[in-house]
Amino acid sequence: MTDQPDLQAPDVVIDLRDYRSSKNPLPITFHRRELDAILWVYGRMVGEGEWRDYAIDHMRDKAVFSVFKRSGEMPLYRIEKDPKLAAKQGAYSVINQHGTILKRGHELKQVLKVFDKVLRLVET
Repeated sequence: MTDQPDLQAPDVVIDLRDYRSSKNPLPITFHRRELDAILWVYGRMVGEGEWRDYAIDHMRDKAVFSVFKRSGEMPLYRIEKDPKLAAKQGAYSVINQHGTILKRGHELKQVLKVFDKVLRLVET
């Protein structure tokens, strides 16, 4: 007699990928093109001296790109990707530090236009 349990061949073959996804669903992530668009805006704002740090969170229900003025503070803005809202209001949204949704939509580049500066005529 041994310490090992008696293993018998199973009657059903289970695909390991299906089993893993049912037990632990993969977190929502930003794809490369999405990150390129976000980091382009981030780089521009860092160059203007408005932003200094960021954090990326990949959770089960959404992905969040948080932008900070200083790393020890609350984020100034959160760029969120929530696939559950894709068919309704759009998967992408920009939220300020007070929790107000500044812009929401189906296309990330359109949502990121909320950070575009409006040129104003300044009279001296």
